[in-house]
Amino acid sequence: MNLRSILLLVLVPTVTASAQVTLPKVLSSHMVIQRNLPVHVWGMAAPGEEVSASFRGETRSTKAGPLGRWSVYLSPGEAGGPFALTVTGTPAAGGAAGQGNAVPANTITLDDILVGDIWVASGQSNMEFAMNQAATAAQDLPHADNPHIRLLMIKRKAVDTPQDDADTEGWTSSTPDTARDFSAVAWYFARDIENREHVPVGVIDSTWGGTPAEAWTSMAALGADAALAPSFVAWGKMTEEQSDADLKLKMRQREADAAKAAGKPVPPAPWVPAIDSWGPGMLYNGMIAPLTPLPIRGVIWYQGESNADQGRAPLYSRVFRTMIEDWRREWGVGDFPFLFVQIANYKAAASSDWPTLRDQQLKTLALRNTGMAVTIDIGNPDNIHPTDKVDVGLRLALAARVLAYGENVEDFGPVFRQATPEGSSIRAWFDHAKNLMAKGGAVTSVEVAGVDGKFFPADAKVDGSTVVASSPSVEAPVFIRYGWADSPQCNLFNGDGLPASPFTSKE
Repeated sequence: MNLRSILLLVLVPTVTASAQVTLPKVLSSHMVIQRNLPVHVWGMAAPGEEVSASFRGETRSTKAGPLGRWSVYLSPGEAGGPFALTVTGTPAAGGAAGQGNAVPANTITLDDILVGDIWVASGQSNMEFAMNQAATAAQDLPHADNPHIRLLMIKRKAVDTPQDDADTEGWTSSTPDTARDFSAVAWYFARDIENREHVPVGVIDSTWGGTPAEAWTSMAALGADAALAPSFVAWGKMTEEQSDADLKLKMRQREADAAKAAGKPVPPAPWVPAIDSWGPGMLYNGMIAPLTPLPIRGVIWYQGESNADQGRAPLYSRVFRTMIEDWRREWGVGDFPFLFVQIANYKAAASSDWPTLRDQQLKTLALRNTGMAVTIDIGNPDNIHPTDKVDVGLRLALAARVLAYGENVEDFGPVFRQATPEGSSIRAWFDHAKNLMAKGGAVTSVEVAGVDGKFFPADAKVDGSTVVASSPSVEAPVFIRYGWADSPQCNLFNGDGLPASPFTSKE
């Protein structure tokens, strides 16, 4: 027998006898498992390897498929814990076992697992905005210890194909240290839900600042709708312009060096997005697809600023609805609540169209089980990142209390229903308008238009649960709009202190 044959006899049993079961990083100690839904446990192993999962006294077994993937479901249960989850892999019969050798199994144990509700927090920079930057950080971060709130931070990853696992360091309990870099909106949302519902709450922070909705939607979903072709055209133009990116960076560095040498202020460098983070489907592939095997209670979303340019804004409702339906289809746990934030007031660039984007977000409410937090009154006209994240989180939580938890509370400010011309004036009707009021007296930021569609500032007042408006510049108004500006002065609220959404009656 030659040396090669001897080595094969020695090495092959060692390889085949080794169990190879692994879990994705989104399954870890300290995690939350969604209550009242089947418990999904999945991972990788050697093809044909026997895998068993045990949780709350129940054990289920399966075999890894030809590609090594395995998946088991255990029975749903109520909120509680902490529990342990044990996964054991045993090599398939044969190989070393057939030669009379012991076949060692490998066991993975996850501990301190709670059963409660999981919410995915996603979007761009205002959802990414960390607790330590919030206006309330100094008073709230020192008290962020809460073992019933669990946090999972997903690292940025843009990639061409859907991934089996996310880049993360695993779940942690909420503490001042773990909460400081976590999404402030998501943390305040979780705190309110946990405090009111008295169940463990897990929040997954999967965010990337300065990104469009198309990047968070799968390529399959975008490509299935011919009306979304402009998304791919825009991406193509971005990639073509990327060829000059390095040259522009060098030019800006030369300008900065020249300013320093002359003792002048260094000119600010314009913001440039990471090119991959704008690619259709790329953030879905790297940061959402790996989460979809994990059953969840719902999603909170804060995004839209990167879709607010004049080219993208009119298409946003179509893109956004496609994304929501895509996520619901991929998660496979029904039409879960999808709660989103309408973009706040901000003095945007002339190339932007924030009013249209807000209106597109408002139209998305036609989709079942969606809710919207209006923030037109709590933004910062001079800063695209307002630091009041408490109210944003609480307004999202209001929507969750109604859609996810069945509470009978008011979760919306006034929402425009219809407009009726009345001679020289026009009346706007609203839902969610109990005790409608205008802070300061007359309703501000109202405009009316005649049949020509040209809008002029109007005098407007509250009349019961409606608003009546007129303008000396419009003899017979047939259209009305409110808050139709990038950073309008809005003062229309209902009796619960929730602001009306900007709107227009002209399609």
